Amino acid sequence: MLRMNNIYDGSLALSDLVYINVSDQELDTYRLKEGDLLFNRTNSPDLVGKTALFKGSGDFVCASYIVRFRLRRDLVDPRFVCYFCNTSHSQRTFHQLATKAVAQSNINPRTLQNMFRIPVPPMPEQVAIADVLDNWETAIARFQALAIAKLEFKRALMQKLLTGKIRFKEFVKSGRKLKTRYGGFPEDWSQLHISEIADEAGKRNHDGEDLPVLSCTKHRGLVNSLEYFGKRIFSEDTSNYRIVERGDFAYATNHVEEGSIGYQNLHDAALISPMYTVFRTRPGVDHEFFFKLIKTELYRHIFEVNTSGSIARRGALRWDEFALIKVFLPSEAEQKQIAAVLNTCEREIALAQKQINALKEQKYGLMQKLLTGESRVKI
Repeated sequence: MLRMNNIYDGSLALSDLVYINVSDQELDTYRLKEGDLLFNRTNSPDLVGKTALFKGSGDFVCASYIVRFRLRRDLVDPRFVCYFCNTSHSQRTFHQLATKAVAQSNINPRTLQNMFRIPVPPMPEQVAIADVLDNWETAIARFQALAIAKLEFKRALMQKLLTGKIRFKEFVKSGRKLKTRYGGFPEDWSQLHISEIADEAGKRNHDGEDLPVLSCTKHRGLVNSLEYFGKRIFSEDTSNYRIVERGDFAYATNHVEEGSIGYQNLHDAALISPMYTVFRTRPGVDHEFFFKLIKTELYRHIFEVNTSGSIARRGALRWDEFALIKVFLPSEAEQKQIAAVLNTCEREIALAQKQINALKEQKYGLMQKLLTGESRVKI
């Protein structure tokens, strides 16, 4: 059964599916067919009107809040209609037609049929326009697949480099492995408690300095709070906030096991909620290497284990216990080499994403011109 979260950016994402049992008669009635237009009539005010075309095969139905339109193929190319429904003009119209509720908006299917008009060129021109836009969709899909492949490659490489399964020959002094409860690590790496390589930091902002306020996310690390959330979510009085300087690390004391830990490289100095613990590494530790290390799934698991077994038993991992966690560190030169390789991978991923964004902008620009007749396709 397809739901609203399966309609994304004008297309269907056939992942995160749920399954239901239906009778043969119900399946005959509600089975989706290739070319069906799926319209999300109930959603939040910003998302109501999401539209996609069903291009798959097999036994699919859609949730009751998704309207299925079966288009007249003698009048329209379904692809043309779907692209038109995803223009900014059409989306504004849908929002105007929706009835507003407290948390959701709803569009009556009959109202949509009677009030929403589509300017339709001759069928050959519809097909030509849809073909042009399909070419952009194909290019976007290829770059998205490339970005996913690069991301998976980076994750696998990071896991091997940060645990010493892959080494740079010039740094290897011993080929033997030291067995631990978390796997094997090179014998020539140092095994140290965090307290031996870092110190707690983050003095309070008692002087009331006017500094940018940061928040910590699971995937992006530290971000500017106002930019990320689009509104103020932090206190007016920041005198009790911690000062986190450039090069410091900060983690959510109560949620570090979820991966909420970040590295401050955005400002010379900033503020962070007193709910965070701030620490600073000592000389001999490469910041980029250490941040990549503690963001791995291995260390998220280690944080989770230590949080569950903390003395406080309140779901928090305070500095005294966090500092007892062991890390395996190669020489600083090897740390820098590992970080440099992983940074190259990250730049490759960012470049692929930039190309995807550029293609999407081109596609939406073409949609606005071709689907309104501002630019015409030669037949």
